Amino acid sequence: MKIIVSVFNNLQTDQRVEKVCKTLYDNGYHPHLIGNDWLGAPEMERPYPFYRIKLNSKKARFAYIEFQKKLYRELKKNADNKTILLANDLETIVPNYLISKKLGIPLVFDSHEIFTEMPTIQGRWVKKIWKAVEKKLVPKIKRMITASDSYADWFVKEYGIKRPTVVRNLPRRSHFSGINENDTKIILYQGWLNYSRGLDKAIIAMKGIDNAELWIAGCGPAEDFYRAVSVENHLKDKVKFIGKLTPDDLRKVTPQADVGISIEENNGLSYYYSLPNKISDYIQSRVPVVISDFPEMRKIVNTFSVGEIIENHSPEHLAGRINVVLAKGKASYLNHLNAAADELCWENEEDKILKIFSDAAKEIL
Repeated sequence: MKIIVSVFNNLQTDQRVEKVCKTLYDNGYHPHLIGNDWLGAPEMERPYPFYRIKLNSKKARFAYIEFQKKLYRELKKNADNKTILLANDLETIVPNYLISKKLGIPLVFDSHEIFTEMPTIQGRWVKKIWKAVEKKLVPKIKRMITASDSYADWFVKEYGIKRPTVVRNLPRRSHFSGINENDTKIILYQGWLNYSRGLDKAIIAMKGIDNAELWIAGCGPAEDFYRAVSVENHLKDKVKFIGKLTPDDLRKVTPQADVGISIEENNGLSYYYSLPNKISDYIQSRVPVVISDFPEMRKIVNTFSVGEIIENHSPEHLAGRINVVLAKGKASYLNHLNAAADELCWENEEDKILKIFSDAAKEIL
């Protein structure tokens, strides 16, 4: 059975979409993945077909509009009455909804975040447009997935819908080959370099952390800002920007770290209710964490004792929490990290994905 999966990105680093497609592929479905060439079109290999829509727009707001039109045409061309549609996030929901109604085929909506509560659109006119889309279409969707319990609770409260299925964005279980000990300690941030990630505070915190480097793995619109913070604070020698890595390369880098940070700031409910995949990536690599005091993140640290929770984002406080983890050492967390890694893995989420698509398939068989 064909499943057309669509997402607004260039596909290469979207690990959640890759994992969902691979789960479907491994279980006899035929996923067809559609993304775009926004921010490039790097070479990529997948065992299933994928296609990137070419976007001519240079500004994001125009790229979104262009993508909607072109995605609709692609779905119309490739879908038939034996197809299931999977729309990822609000950017893809309109064309998917229209085609699902036109052909009478099932639509699954996976909300990786609360798009209308993202910090980047707060206080901007575009929020009203996306909120109108969300308000009109989310209550009409029969099958919805989201990435955390807090997200699911928010959608229920906001729209009175049936509770979405929670599929956490966890990594696949990895082989653990032992702890490495670094003479110069490595503090790792991995992910999109946007604002409200707490990275400017983490950079300044390096003044209070001896014999250590902050490695920043990723790219994004705030990269120049974070580089400037490191220069202005005379920390270029202690802050390393290692760029955007493929998922395979990132999995080689992460185990080298002595502590992983996920210190998003509360500038929107999408961040506050999130369970960033970087946290479970750190845990699978047996790296202890320092995280924000947000509900889903707090639950992980309190349940498994795998790191420290910050109380605020002052550089001095951040340095103190990171120093606590470094002083204890990775080995002291190993038993807790092993238990957490066994629980927090994609293999424990796959059955929920398969149940949703099995039920959807019954509508068209």
